[in-house]
Amino acid sequence: MPRFALITGASSGIGLALAEALARRGQALILVARQRDALDSIACELSQRFGVEVLFRVCDLSEPLQLSGLLHELEQNGLHIELLVNNAGIGSSGAFLDQDWSREQELLELNVLALARLCHGIGALMARQGGGQILNVASVVGLLPGPWMSSYYASKAFVLHFSEGLREELKGRGIKVSVLCPGPTRTAFFRNASMDIAKIDGGKLMMSAEEVAFLTVKALRRAPAIIIPGWRNRLMAAGLSFLPRWAMRKLAGRLNRTALSL
Repeated sequence: MPRFALITGASSGIGLALAEALARRGQALILVARQRDALDSIACELSQRFGVEVLFRVCDLSEPLQLSGLLHELEQNGLHIELLVNNAGIGSSGAFLDQDWSREQELLELNVLALARLCHGIGALMARQGGGQILNVASVVGLLPGPWMSSYYASKAFVLHFSEGLREELKGRGIKVSVLCPGPTRTAFFRNASMDIAKIDGGKLMMSAEEVAFLTVKALRRAPAIIIPGWRNRLMAAGLSFLPRWAMRKLAGRLNRTALSL
């Protein structure tokens, strides 16, 4: 029976790049996202290019009933999942009180609750199967508060701290937990969040999703607690530790306001 890596948010961006990087190394995959046509095409392409088994499941993870259905199906089918990649997530930007609450709720359901639910459900499967590995995707912005993107920054702080806590809890059950904290990455995230990252740095410091995926998959062999791809991002993360909290708030708020033209 093949051992699968299950990747959420696998139809684009970092999730798609991770799927390709893992397939290149011979890893069988289960791809999860909302877009059936995109998943079908990606699964066929990766299977043909790399000769690995690629399954896909269409699921809106922000909908609790769909998520429960996915977990039930995985358990009933007895699929052996050796790696869970919780990559699915969305962002929102602008003043919190001016946001439509349904969008904020969707963000919290997907970025926080769905991720925790998958760790709980698939983590239990891994424990029964003798072990596994979990990679949760956070962000370097999880290291600081983020005015005008308050919910998004806070959701990534949850992912960071939750993952570190799980790492200690689950190591005795043979499950390794790592958290990925990429910096700005060339994906559709900024466009979907109505942000113009070019107003901040012209995109010069941004990494490609493929670069992030390559460095991440390479690091997964060591299973470190925190993966920060790229020396600039590691330098930035280290520098933040010297700033007082009020300075972090001011810096992040200024950058976000600039990107939003506020």
